[in-house]
Amino acid sequence: MASGTQSGTRRNAAGRRGDGGPGAGGPSNADGSGVADATAAASVTDDATGGATGDATDAVAVAKAAAPASGETVRVDSWIWSVRLVKTRSMGATACRGGHVRVNGERVKPAYAVRVGDEVRLRHADRERIVIVKRVIRKRVGPPVAAECYVDNSPPPPPREAVAPAGIRDRGAGRPTKRDRRELERLRGLGSAE
Repeated sequence: MASGTQSGTRRNAAGRRGDGGPGAGGPSNADGSGVADATAAASVTDDATGGATGDATDAVAVAKAAAPASGETVRVDSWIWSVRLVKTRSMGATACRGGHVRVNGERVKPAYAVRVGDEVRLRHADRERIVIVKRVIRKRVGPPVAAECYVDNSPPPPPREAVAPAGIRDRGAGRPTKRDRRELERLRGLGSAE
């Protein structure tokens, strides 16, 4: 009896989430196609990123599946999230509101509609990214597919310092002693000359 109740609960939760569980109506798109489009896009995504056979044609197919329907536009905060320039969409919106995103040289709001051929400049994580929009997508895709959606004209990232990080202790070494602390400060150049 408990297992029957448990599986019924799972089915009901699946129906509420809209992931196409048994008896679930699922979300429907504006064109009434329902979950079939999402399932097709997911299967194409799995094929393109599933193994070593994913090539440029698969990436193009996935990008086409993630493209908006005809007549729809894509917000700039959603696009920079979709092509993996920022980690979350809210980070993209915050960057737009803070003036860190420019499209064709002008600061834009998060709802600005991005088009093919636009130059998007994003200042994020102490680095400036300059990209030209090749393809407009509205769903987040994997890194190989995202690279097909823009031309990256960004300057190279600044080189990392060649200095070994001082102050990293072995796991389980415990709390540093006073002698250890003095040696760490001497390595960092913070200690006084004795």
